[in-house]
Amino acid sequence: MTSALGTKDGILIRIMEVSDYQNVKLFMGNNFYNGEPLCASSGENVQRCHEKENDEYHISMIEQGTCLLALDENNDGRIVGLVLAGPQVPSDLDKHREEAAAMEPNTWGRIMVFLSKVETEVNLFKRYNISKLLYSHITNVDATMRGKGLGARLAAALMEVGRSKGYPLMVAYCTSFYSARQKQALGMECVYEKAYADYKDDNGQVVFNPPAPHTHLRIMAIKL
Repeated sequence: MTSALGTKDGILIRIMEVSDYQNVKLFMGNNFYNGEPLCASSGENVQRCHEKENDEYHISMIEQGTCLLALDENNDGRIVGLVLAGPQVPSDLDKHREEAAAMEPNTWGRIMVFLSKVETEVNLFKRYNISKLLYSHITNVDATMRGKGLGARLAAALMEVGRSKGYPLMVAYCTSFYSARQKQALGMECVYEKAYADYKDDNGQVVFNPPAPHTHLRIMAIKL
């Protein structure tokens, strides 16, 4: 199988390979952590939080053949977008809870605790009676390319990859208002939402205060 999934307007989408990872990591440092609402509003260098563990997790997803790159063919194949995605199974709910509980309480650790609580509450395996799903972990588009439909192209390409690999469901946890809106436009359904203002620590303090319009975490899902 060729790794290329199509070219449009000079932007090629292909399956990511492990050898791409150092460039992927640089790209995310410049584009993801300073743009994702919970990371960007933290005042912390979130890429440095749990960096080794995140590298291992990202590479494990790339090895599954479920991560995508968008490359500008008119600019020496420069990365202009990506998706990190991978399989999840029911036992991951307990695994994620244990991992999150053991993390330092920095921004990434707090995000992981939040997402673990939410995924346990919504339990998509029970809801859809499935034993695996494709989890779209991070979608990131270069700031200069936003608003041109590239994120939608990446999500649609990931759906095709998911179908070809036999996944019954694709899921995305959208911390950004815009990412949820984009995925809804592709036919993904919001199956759960949580207002950041309602998520508080043991002292009753709101944990995440991203700027408007990012008011909710939304779980978006689509049957493949």
